Amino acid sequence: MPIKKPKAQTAKPKSKSGKSAAGKHYLGWLDAPTGEAPQMTDAAFTKGINWKIFRIMAEFIEGFEFLSKLKKEVTIFGSARSTSNNRYYKIAKELGYKLGKKGYTVITGGGPGMMEAANWGATEAGAESVGLDIELTSAQRRNQFVSKAIGFHYFFTRKVMLSASAQAYIYFPGGFGTMDEMTEMVTLIQTNKIPRNVPVILVGKDFWTPFLDWVNRTMCEEQRFIDKEEVAIMQVVDTADEAIRIIDRTRERPFG
Repeated sequence: MPIKKPKAQTAKPKSKSGKSAAGKHYLGWLDAPTGEAPQMTDAAFTKGINWKIFRIMAEFIEGFEFLSKLKKEVTIFGSARSTSNNRYYKIAKELGYKLGKKGYTVITGGGPGMMEAANWGATEAGAESVGLDIELTSAQRRNQFVSKAIGFHYFFTRKVMLSASAQAYIYFPGGFGTMDEMTEMVTLIQTNKIPRNVPVILVGKDFWTPFLDWVNRTMCEEQRFIDKEEVAIMQVVDTADEAIRIIDRTRERPFG
């Protein structure tokens, strides 16, 4: 039977002062409705640097507390613009399903496209299907296959949470956001901020090989900006089963 999309929750009522009904600034910062990520607002308190610092602190505290309850996490990245007839969308769904059946927690950015596919597969497997989504100027839809979710105002706090404790990172084809997330993760491993035994798996040889050819030829061989062993941080596969074989060799990372 098809999974029905849950109804979006309505925003909390605001008082005339612009505060939440409870009269406290922070109540609306990190809500996690099941339908859409909250639309970014320009409340007066966000104009002061001191309040922004408290908001950043709140996102980190809430985010780490949320993640601390999860086990055997694998984070999956990819384009939000992918349609369901894209072959990589189908592989992402298959991977989410197979990971779920093996007891892994599937974490995505909570949005549509490749993220939706991975969450869908995890949900069909009866596994934990997690979304860490982002507030945008126009509301970003949280996909209907997320069972646990939290929303973030800042991209940088969200990226920390996506990388915090996963034992593997999977990258499906995507745009600037996916490239940003992938290269940052490689940098964290390159600089030993994340252990070297945590794999960065790129799914789709047709998509990723031209990029890796450029990295090898220009960055590594011609300019010597990186070493061969650093290029090897990225592993390219073409199927869900190939990715699973790499992930099954990993161990759960301690949180914190």
